[in-house]
Parts: sequence; structure tokens; C-alpha cells
Amino acid sequence: MTIQAKDPANGYETHAAQFRHWREQSSIGVTTVLQWSQGLPLGAALLDLGCGSGLPLGKALAERGFCLYGVDASPTLAAAYQHLLPQATVACEKLEDSDFFQRQFAGVLCIGVLFLLPEVAQRQLFSKVATALLPGGLWLFSAPAQACRWVDVLTGLESVSLGTVVYQQLLQQAGLQLQAQYQDEGGNFYFAAVQQHCGITPAA
Repeated sequence: MTIQAKDPANGYETHAAQFRHWREQSSIGVTTVLQWSQGLPLGAALLDLGCGSGLPLGKALAERGFCLYGVDASPTLAAAYQHLLPQATVACEKLEDSDFFQRQFAGVLCIGVLFLLPEVAQRQLFSKVATALLPGGLWLFSAPAQACRWVDVLTGLESVSLGTVVYQQLLQQAGLQLQAQYQDEGGNFYFAAVQQHCGITPAA
């Protein structure tokens, strides 16, 4: 009997073709992400956690002149991102264990991905992102405002949002301050936070 290895991308490698067909034809979230990016220096380095194929968000940010670092656990999606954005630095690895957390960035975004992680991994990610942000750096992530669980339509796997109250607590504990909350044209909810700590020395 052949035992298939668990999909390291929470089902998104198995369903990469279907995901690309849906996501690459949609511009949902682009306006919100570009609005957030206006608070970042031109040409700044951004870490995109769960970067997917780069469409539409990565391409929009690249066209604004940002230096992109993408992470995705799906080999298919990571390869597509690198093909679309050859100037970007891409790693195919689980976002919560990324080696990019050893560096620092002006901004980190995690769109449509956080709630795919188990609760423990979500909680741990906040401190990792805080460490990876330069002083005054910005983090944008999306998750439902309410605490809830549901079955992902594409993969059939469970997703979980810890909800606004818990996410705000995790931000505060990590030294991050909630700046704004957005809702895009698709009804997706976003949290925008800033790194409050000063005096952090960027990694070489």
C-alpha cells in the first residue's frame, strides 16, 4: 500500500492548479494591499508569507518598486511566483518555519493564509513577524474578525480564525500596535500593525 505524504502547503499543493485558476483571475485585495503599502518606503524589502503564484498581489507590489521575498510551501506555487517575478527571492518552505525570519524587512504581509495554520502556529507567528520587522515596520494579515472555524472550500481542510480580540492581544504581546483594520471588496478582513520596538539591529 502506498501512503501519500501530507501536503506541506495545507492542501494548496494538491489543489494548486484550481487555486491558480481562481486567484489569478481575481483582483480582490489589490486595492487594500496597495493602500497599506503607501506607508512603506519606496523600494523597501517586503516578506510575503504564503505568496502563492504572485498574482495578483505580488505583481502589483513589484510594479510599485518593492523588493520582494516570497515564501510558499507549495512547490508549484513557489515556482510560479519565481517565474512571474524573477527579481524576487523565493523560498519553498512552510511559512511558519521560514529562514527569512532570520532577516528583517520594512513590511510583512500574510494574506489568505494565517487561518490555514493550526492555532499554536498562528500564535507563534506573531513573535516571529515582530522579530523580522525593522523598527517602524508594518505587518498586514487577513483573517475573519470573528472567532470561528470552517471548512476550506478548495481543500476540504479546517480553517480557524482566533478573532479580533485574540489577534489584538497577540499583537500587543509581540510589541506590535494595531494601526488599522480594512475590509476589501470580497468581504475579507485585514489587520494592519506597526513594529513599536526601537533599537533593533538588522541582520547582516
